Amino acid sequence: MDDPTEQSQWRPLHDLLARMDAEIGQIYSDRQIKGLKPTYVRELLQLHLHGPMTITELAEAIGRTHSALSQKVAAMRSAGLVRTVPGADARSKRVTLTAKSKKLVELLAAEWRATEAAITELEAELPYPMTQVVRDVEAALQRKSFHQRITEHLEGGAE
Repeated sequence: MDDPTEQSQWRPLHDLLARMDAEIGQIYSDRQIKGLKPTYVRELLQLHLHGPMTITELAEAIGRTHSALSQKVAAMRSAGLVRTVPGADARSKRVTLTAKSKKLVELLAAEWRATEAAITELEAELPYPMTQVVRDVEAALQRKSFHQRITEHLEGGAE
């Protein structure tokens, strides 16, 4: 069998996003901030703006699953960025910012704005803006889901 992973239409996009995230992460490293990842910023800013939230509330606020947020909260807790306290009932936990992350929120908001400005600048250099690509892909997936497309190729025996 040939290695099907040698060819990938998908990998360049993943690699590009990973490089961009790594460069955002470099902003934190430059400031000797340990444990902070670019993927935590949205959640930390939401907690700062809205106060303590349950994992379910936080997941809904950012459009993720409870399971995904639970794992991310555990990682952020290990990094000393959040803590969890018992919620209104025994089954729920409220997520709160730690003193460490409270000191970072102004930088995180500034970095978010600077990142958005950098993306706007980058898009001005492109013949076809990334945000338009995303809108066009979303429209195509509304017509036929990615799952459906993959399933059709599997059922048709396409390689």
